Amino acid sequence: MTISPAQSDWVPHACTLPTVEQPIRVAEFDRFFAESVHSTTRPTPTRLDLVLAAGAEAVGRDLAARESSCCSFFTFDFDATDTGPVMQVGVPATYVEVLDAFSARVAAAIGAR
Repeated sequence: MTISPAQSDWVPHACTLPTVEQPIRVAEFDRFFAESVHSTTRPTPTRLDLVLAAGAEAVGRDLAARESSCCSFFTFDFDATDTGPVMQVGVPATYVEVLDAFSARVAAAIGAR
């Protein structure tokens, strides 16, 4: 689920998700961001933390599992904190631009509420 900064779409060359399915996955993530993400932090250039709404972790885990099966460079971890469940999204340094675009998409979805 890579976002091409030039095209504002999510598809890196490393992604093995069939092209026809990519817009569907993007829409799923957009809906998840809009409905389930309260806030974000960027503790390092290669990691983005999404603070989730209560009850949103199962949906996040499902999306994460499907995404990491086609874009193996992503890592997804989940943690429980005082502020709620946190979905940690990581990438290798060579994919920081992808995480930048991912972060921008989350911010746009949160801002659209």
